Amino acid sequence: MKPEITIVGGGMITHDQLLPSLYHMQRQGLVGEITVCASRSRTLRQLAASPTLQRAFPGQSFRARPSLDVDPDASHPELYREVIASMPPRNLVVVAVPDPLHYEVILTALRHEQHVCAVKPLVLKAAQALEIEQEAYSRGLLVGIEYHKRFDDRSLLARRRYREGKFGEFRLGTACLLEKWYYRHSNFQNWCTVENSDAFTYIGCHYVDLVHFITGLLPVAVSVYGIRDRYPNGNEGFLWTDARVIWSNGACLNVQNALGFPDEGPGTNTQGLTLYCAANDRGGLIAHSDQYRGIKYCYVEKDNSPGATYYAEPSTDYFQYVDMGGPGLVPVGYGYRSVEYIVKAAIRLEDESAGLPEDRALERRQALLKEYDHAGIMATPANSYYNELVIEAGRLSLLNGGREAVIEYGDSPRVRLR
Repeated sequence: MKPEITIVGGGMITHDQLLPSLYHMQRQGLVGEITVCASRSRTLRQLAASPTLQRAFPGQSFRARPSLDVDPDASHPELYREVIASMPPRNLVVVAVPDPLHYEVILTALRHEQHVCAVKPLVLKAAQALEIEQEAYSRGLLVGIEYHKRFDDRSLLARRRYREGKFGEFRLGTACLLEKWYYRHSNFQNWCTVENSDAFTYIGCHYVDLVHFITGLLPVAVSVYGIRDRYPNGNEGFLWTDARVIWSNGACLNVQNALGFPDEGPGTNTQGLTLYCAANDRGGLIAHSDQYRGIKYCYVEKDNSPGATYYAEPSTDYFQYVDMGGPGLVPVGYGYRSVEYIVKAAIRLEDESAGLPEDRALERRQALLKEYDHAGIMATPANSYYNELVIEAGRLSLLNGGREAVIEYGDSPRVRLR
């Protein structure tokens, strides 16, 4: 199978990670035609004209919906439905729209028999995640959630060694991820507002997911303190958050997030994770500094991208382009590996069920979906539903002055204020 791809959303993550990853897979012959659908043609014009993408992928392009020659500012908020409906069944939709819009786009894709790769978080309600899980499984369709930090070699190494007992048991930890100030001038100011989301929901979910990925523990209580701040357009958001997450063994993780790292700071953000562990009258430690990898550059000219600085400490691990001697450039890093893993998982579903009678093909796809769920490397609705519960609990706490919200598992998982 060489899947046709539709990306819904043409913003920052599509430019920085998703489209270049898919372009590289297209260059390798793994995927077919790529369509990008956005609400405005202006977004797609900027994407198509990107000097970075043109340099890295000469001769490659995407099909734009709406087309590049229509009114650049005319809004087409429902066009994605038409574009998805026109796709041949059992291909792949990549969902890269603001968080509150994920649910409708994902269900539209599933109901038109499309596999899904969704940027994190999947949705904002646990009940929605369950509905998506059931809809996808009944059709034998993949929903892969692009928690790319899972594919950092550091995360995979820590996971293996933790589960081998090398660190003991997680007891106390801290994590932070602060994005640069210029995010406030982007489309975030139109949707990441107090009524829709917050810094913990959008950014902190990475490290909540990562602690479970490494340890296997489940979060059971959340309290979030948020500081309201104004965007340049006057909208208000919880742009600074401090969260405390309690885990099923009584461990505690503190998570700080913000759209507030200085633009002149040397990295693209500041981020990291420290877990203190204990066993056999000894202490264990996992400490990851994730914002840079020991590289220090000072340029004589800086580029025109937001947040660019003369002095930089770039990360080689999330996503970079390297020259491997062929035409264009090659994307490397866990940002690429994450997208590749999900796409290849969808391809495997189709390849291993091809030629079977439909009932047996569905059974084979469903068996593979359960295999993916159980392996736990790729986030799926079934194996990462705790993320939506944390989001619900975090929002409940945040909107109630930081009161602790409890997560209750079982047949009908829910959250409530303590």
